[in-house]
Amino acid sequence: MLDQIIQFSIKNKLIIGLFTLSLLGYGVLETMRLPIDAVPDITNNQVQVITTAPSLGAPDVERLITFPIEQANSNIPGLKEIRSFSRFGLSLVTIVFHDDIDIYWARQQISERLQQVQGQIPQGIATPSLAPVSTGLGEIYQYVVRAKPGYEQKYSLRELRTIQDWIVRRQLLGTPGVADVSTFGGELKQYEVSVYPDKLKSFGVTINDVFDALEANNQNTGGAYIEKGPTVLYIRSEGLVGSPADIEKIVVKTTSQGMPVLVRDLARVGEGAATRYGAVCFNDKGEVAGAVVMMLKGENSSTVIKNVKKKVEAIQKTLPEGVIIDPFLDRTKMVNNAISTVEVNLMEGALIVVLVLVFFLANFRAGFIVASVIPLSMLFAIILMNMFGVGGNLMSR
Repeated sequence: MLDQIIQFSIKNKLIIGLFTLSLLGYGVLETMRLPIDAVPDITNNQVQVITTAPSLGAPDVERLITFPIEQANSNIPGLKEIRSFSRFGLSLVTIVFHDDIDIYWARQQISERLQQVQGQIPQGIATPSLAPVSTGLGEIYQYVVRAKPGYEQKYSLRELRTIQDWIVRRQLLGTPGVADVSTFGGELKQYEVSVYPDKLKSFGVTINDVFDALEANNQNTGGAYIEKGPTVLYIRSEGLVGSPADIEKIVVKTTSQGMPVLVRDLARVGEGAATRYGAVCFNDKGEVAGAVVMMLKGENSSTVIKNVKKKVEAIQKTLPEGVIIDPFLDRTKMVNNAISTVEVNLMEGALIVVLVLVFFLANFRAGFIVASVIPLSMLFAIILMNMFGVGGNLMSR
């Protein structure tokens, strides 16, 4: 069989030459499409369900949230295993599927079952949500949002966090290949209503009355329309809160004399921050706000990082004066080092083959012909890697 292949190749040099050029061209094209990373991603095919319930302890989280989620998803086709843990205020359920199950189909099945679970969870406690479609190696880019030297007193931690959440993050989410942008650090802005217990008692108002009033008076409603001759007047009630002053004017109760009791009569309204469980510091310059960019599962990390960098440059132009985006982790360096290692190994392998053949055969032409097979074999392997969905990294090469 081998002799026949050799004879066919010698007699049909043009066909073999065209086939070699085709392999070379197609292999180069597939090389540009090959997902390249530093190390292989061994994360299994999984979907995570995350539920936050700040008011519940670990036993209640397990009984009211984690267990119903596990039961509802225990019969999905292709299911491999379910594991979970419950902590104070947090439930994390990891649902693992077989490798041949489409991840988006699995997420759809879980989403349908979470609608049923929501009815079993006590109202107002928590809402389960799916984690981003990413993996353990999805953290490809990390950065901080900080003030330039000389502007430190102009921007507070609350303002830096607001810039990150409402300007930087929202634009980065539209970058191709980005699954999510997780923010950390800074102070999360909130409007706080600090009630005075003595005033509640004097007006005969309970804390639940304040909760109900705040909830009911923070929404817009529609009132259909009124026909007026040939025209139609649409009715719309605007009740969304836009400032602390709007909160202060909300009516909580009406006294027997017909006098309204407002929120400002019962509490102090102002800006505050959510409870902090940590901080992000930049070298010795103090606290900052930061984020990590998560890559979509199966994407090319090199391409996604390039897209993120271009987007960051565009976002930087829209930031207020004195605020900059400063990256401190970039997967590009690791990927470039992996590519450099592969290139060195290929060059060294080719040189060793040529030198050995020339030394033993005393024929430089024979050594060159054998060495030329190395890049062709690599291109053929890359074609098959793309065909079977295998990424390029130090292990696969």
